[in-house]
Amino acid sequence: MSINDDILLLKLIQSGNEQAFKYLFDTYFASLCRFAHVYVSDTQDAEELILELFVHIWEHRNEINITLSFKAYLFQAARNRCLNYLRDNRSMLRLEEVEEEIRDEDISALEMEELQHLIMEAICALPDKCREVFQYSRHENLSNREIAEKMQISIKTVEAQITKALKLIKNFLDEKYIYLF
Repeated sequence: MSINDDILLLKLIQSGNEQAFKYLFDTYFASLCRFAHVYVSDTQDAEELILELFVHIWEHRNEINITLSFKAYLFQAARNRCLNYLRDNRSMLRLEEVEEEIRDEDISALEMEELQHLIMEAICALPDKCREVFQYSRHENLSNREIAEKMQISIKTVEAQITKALKLIKNFLDEKYIYLF
């Protein structure tokens, strides 16, 4: 799902659209249960935690603010519920084991996907000229000289725009990126 799809889905859910909520549930329930099972090692407890998460989402749908994607939000919320469950059940030994197991490739892939979405969002937020120079440089792999000729600006201006773009992207990521896992 793209960020725009997630925003639309969130708006539909916030307006009380049960079909949109059912779509969210059907799309993520099974994978969230598998994810929770890594933490709690009990299928029934994992399913119960995820069901509680979806009930909470429905009941508090107007308070939800998604900055990344529903997928990232759901997995972070599931992780938090699992950690609370482990804490409440005094399973500290299991909690330490889970921290080791969590370095799973699926989670890394999810995190990378979310980071890519954020980077694209940061690039889209750049000023027009800055974004254009950055895209020529990074996406089309043009040299600074080629960019300068194409845009009829100086090489120094190209360098300044790339530096500005990198700084703005870094600042954007510093504000928005939360180490999810």
